[in-house]
Amino acid sequence: MTAQLIHGKIIAAQIRADIRAIIETKLQQGQKQPGLAVILVGDDPASALYVHHKRTACEEVGIKSFYYPLSKTIPEAELIALIQQLNQDPAVDGILLQAPLPKHINADQLFELIDPKKDVDGFHPYNLGRLAQRRPLLKPCTPYGIMLLLDHIHQHPKGKHAVVVGASNIVGRPMALELLIAGATVTVCHRFTVDLPYFVKQADILIAAAGKAGLIKGEWIKEGAIVIDVGQNRLADGTLTGDVDFEAAKEKAAWITPVPGGVGPMTVAMLLRNTMVAAGYMNM
Repeated sequence: MTAQLIHGKIIAAQIRADIRAIIETKLQQGQKQPGLAVILVGDDPASALYVHHKRTACEEVGIKSFYYPLSKTIPEAELIALIQQLNQDPAVDGILLQAPLPKHINADQLFELIDPKKDVDGFHPYNLGRLAQRRPLLKPCTPYGIMLLLDHIHQHPKGKHAVVVGASNIVGRPMALELLIAGATVTVCHRFTVDLPYFVKQADILIAAAGKAGLIKGEWIKEGAIVIDVGQNRLADGTLTGDVDFEAAKEKAAWITPVPGGVGPMTVAMLLRNTMVAAGYMNM
């Protein structure tokens, strides 16, 4: 068996095209252009690259991007004041605070200060709570994108055993909620899990989101499984690789996402989609 690739890049491009068409129509009808404020604190190269991709995607679909590049030494009080200002700005529908933040900044406090209705990353405790209650307002982008990938390949999680490796607030935990709501039986593995291979071998759907290159070995994969690799690990030679041993895993899986070109483009597409929801252009 050789797995079929789940081309997130292609699927995301179609989503962006659909968003662009909706915006063009709404603008012709006299509606306000959606706006996304992007805050980058410091000069971390990876963060700067992510922000560049997000701003470029906004420009491509017709979302107005407000960019705030800030010094890594900015006082926390100034950042708080900026978020409060953006919360009140009617031109701004979404606020994106790029992580990671400098150590002198209380990241949890800053993310919680963002108006939940403008929290297009879906990180706010209010939005995570709404997701847990099956009444989402804005969803975390990566899990949201993964659910659309599964829908695109007509593999519904209902009745399947889904194993999520990684329990972060950004991916692992909301991913488990999404799968649970969709009717899967969900196991969440993390750094304290004993015998990780045992659980991975049971997965009809495997979500690898630990952030550790090559953590999941190919021989652990169940025959015919769906493998979604969220890992974005930069090796010493500059190569980007996932959490799964791709070459070995693709010989056992039925479907698998490549890295790059799998989950990453979907995360950006869902950021755009959340901005559209926040602007009242679309429903969740």
